[in-house]
Amino acid sequence: MTQVNFSRQIHISQGSMGEIETGFRNVNDRIIQLICTQFNVNKDWLKYGKGGMFDKEKPDIGLEHLIEIYKGLDKPLQNYLLEQSELLLKLNEENTVKKRK
Repeated sequence: MTQVNFSRQIHISQGSMGEIETGFRNVNDRIIQLICTQFNVNKDWLKYGKGGMFDKEKPDIGLEHLIEIYKGLDKPLQNYLLEQSELLLKLNEENTVKKRK
């Protein structure tokens, strides 16, 4: 797979992909999640080298639907969706901590 094709499939620019490959830019959790979702890669394998390379479970249908929605949006709306998703994740984490107390 070419760098262009790979970067398109995980929805980042070819320039960003090149910067990751050369070590100029670090891989963030968002990119890791995109790789894992797009290619059914085991996150623990990708980050830590643990377990098998691929997830054995079928992909989550809701997640697949969300990805298709994301792909259909213009870039500013994609960024907005990501920002809102990160805020929802933070709220969820805060609620989880509160429930433990």
